[in-house]
Amino acid sequence: MINRVLIVGLGSIGRRHLRLARELLPDADIRVLRHQGCISVPEHANGCFSSLSQAISFAPQLAVIASPSTFHMNSAQPLAQAGVHLLIEKPLSASLAGVPQLLETCREQGTILLTGYNLRFLPSLQRFRDLLKENVIGRVLSVRCEIGQYLPSWRPDADYRQGVSARRELGGGVLLELSHELDYLRWIFGEVDWVQGLLSKQSSLEIDVEDTAHIILGFAPADDGHQLIGTVNMDFVRHDTTRLCTAIGENGSLRWNGLTGVVEQFEVGAKEWRELFRHQHQRDDSYLAEWTHLLCCIREQKLPLITGEDGLKVLQIIDAARQSAESCGQEIEKAARKPSLLKSKRIKVSEKF
Repeated sequence: MINRVLIVGLGSIGRRHLRLARELLPDADIRVLRHQGCISVPEHANGCFSSLSQAISFAPQLAVIASPSTFHMNSAQPLAQAGVHLLIEKPLSASLAGVPQLLETCREQGTILLTGYNLRFLPSLQRFRDLLKENVIGRVLSVRCEIGQYLPSWRPDADYRQGVSARRELGGGVLLELSHELDYLRWIFGEVDWVQGLLSKQSSLEIDVEDTAHIILGFAPADDGHQLIGTVNMDFVRHDTTRLCTAIGENGSLRWNGLTGVVEQFEVGAKEWRELFRHQHQRDDSYLAEWTHLLCCIREQKLPLITGEDGLKVLQIIDAARQSAESCGQEIEKAARKPSLLKSKRIKVSEKF
């Protein structure tokens, strides 16, 4: 039984986890770690700590790391060493530093680490994946994903300039903040072999991170040598909020709409898309499914759907995309090329942990 829970960080996602933890574990002692300190005990919590040492002395059995990603390893590693099960919000960290050591500690301690890419728990995305596995459109020839929303509209009641997404020091930028796409593409289409990327700040938003990313992914070649190529376009600038993934196959196309929960097929010779599945999820649904799954994994001592290794591999893709984008900048500076001639290198994704 889980009866002592720690929530690290109390931003919007931390408050959501606190509320869901109370809903699922009504009798548990749930405490919050806030480095800013607590004037009062937050709603749904039993207490509040202002230092990690106090939190570890509480001896939590499960901890949720929901602080800005640049601080994840600071609390995750000591908690892992104390034998605490972990749910770490996406991305696993803002960089690769310390992540392999954390995974090794969890293996040594025999504890569960679930990376919080909760989109995998959406029934519509699961159905999209299943239909592709069933070859409803034959061999997939190309994959195209796009995700975008105007940053100030994410949380209209807050100053976007102070949020995590807008600030490099907190792990902001589209690559880290919108990395769900990189995780579910790996889950559906397999490991990524190489990455080519362009990153930029296109808007006048008052942020110090990239607001736009154009990524090309080369997936590991199939046994017959065929290599699937995918593209991912991410941004903080579009006003028509969008989350789409389209798989183009030999026998038509399959499209997932992450906002409406609709999966559609365009068959050979058709004139319009045909709806195959619809599940309009509520905001808490995927998080509740994530929590239920995590508690089951702890109880049965089994690997979670999204492991720490999955989180690490997403960070390796992000690192490769950054290297590729930096190579583009170096080439431009060296050759004094115009922006219309931007080119970036393909960067192999590291397999080393």
